[in-house]
Amino acid sequence: MRILVHTGKGGVGKTSISAATAVRCAELGLKTIVISTDTAHSLADSFDMPIGPEPVQLMDNLWAQEVDARYSMEKYWGRIQQYFVQLMAQRGVEEIVAEEVTILPGLEEGAHLLWINQYYQDNAFDVLIVDAAPTAETLRLLSLPDASRWWINKIISLARNMGRVLRPLKPLVGADMPDVESLDSVQGLFDTLDRVRGILSDPEISTMRLVINPERMVIKETQRTYTYLNLYGYVTDAVLINRVIPEAVTDPYFAAWKDLHRQNMSIIEEAFGDLPKFKAPLFEQEMGGVDSLRRLADALYGDVNPAQRLYDGLTHSINREPDGAYVLNVPLPFADKSDLDVYRSADELTLRVGPYRRNIILPHALWNLEIGEARFVEQTLRIKFPAAPAKSR
Repeated sequence: MRILVHTGKGGVGKTSISAATAVRCAELGLKTIVISTDTAHSLADSFDMPIGPEPVQLMDNLWAQEVDARYSMEKYWGRIQQYFVQLMAQRGVEEIVAEEVTILPGLEEGAHLLWINQYYQDNAFDVLIVDAAPTAETLRLLSLPDASRWWINKIISLARNMGRVLRPLKPLVGADMPDVESLDSVQGLFDTLDRVRGILSDPEISTMRLVINPERMVIKETQRTYTYLNLYGYVTDAVLINRVIPEAVTDPYFAAWKDLHRQNMSIIEEAFGDLPKFKAPLFEQEMGGVDSLRRLADALYGDVNPAQRLYDGLTHSINREPDGAYVLNVPLPFADKSDLDVYRSADELTLRVGPYRRNIILPHALWNLEIGEARFVEQTLRIKFPAAPAKSR
């Protein structure tokens, strides 16, 4: 099974591209499902067909689903949550309040990941396409397994220990303690989130695709997304450039926009290096319905099968060493050390290789760290950021 995650700034056309990609995969004979994890769903509008919280078949080989967080939480979390609601109700907490406060941190986002796990485990589809929420929400979603680990390690362990100590005293103190089965269910829930992290970070199974418009603000945010995806170990294999004004448009009104798009296309080339870049024009109409989605897919992919892995090369990565230092690794095959220069601003690193430049947006964790050393080893530029003393940090 192949999993394709489309992410990018809000309003760049992720949903249309996800729907068009799904149509192309289905027409290639691949059993395909496309799901939307954006709370402001518009997948049904793209297909111009009704879609619900469970999969709906739209055409041969194609299913679609708009994930509803509340519906999903009831499906996966309902039994466990009910236990905690009853426990709080015994302490005088109103049921409607108890239901709100017993939602675990990040669980609404995590509900989307549980569907991905289900489809992967069932192996009923050849391709799963994720129309992801805007970048900030998507990054929270993808980092959720890391964030949830604190909860499971601290809170659940504490509950287990308290249960062992206090359960024999229940007749005296009148306290209901979490039973082992409920705690195991919570543990299993977060184990599933960890498993999805492994699925999404395996390049043989999953790849991230950046949807972008040739606009400077969009490019900057997408660069940050690209860097953070590398930081969390998720592989990006393509940049999908949407709504480019065609050269055939001769109306003077669009002349300045065309020039701006040309300039910004060169920035995209610098920012994303060797990643394959697929372009779709700004069409004269909205993308709604299968026919228009098919037209978008033709313009974007040509003869390329979007389900295949589009890039096998290495992208930059950020790793943390045992001493707390961060190391930025940038593969530069065929580069010569004498042709390399590095320029640094607070949140951005610019690499010059001969006449070419590459801009890398740094994650927030590196903003206040100085470059300790930069070495070019085995065709890879390794830039080390030593951990700052706690006071200076």
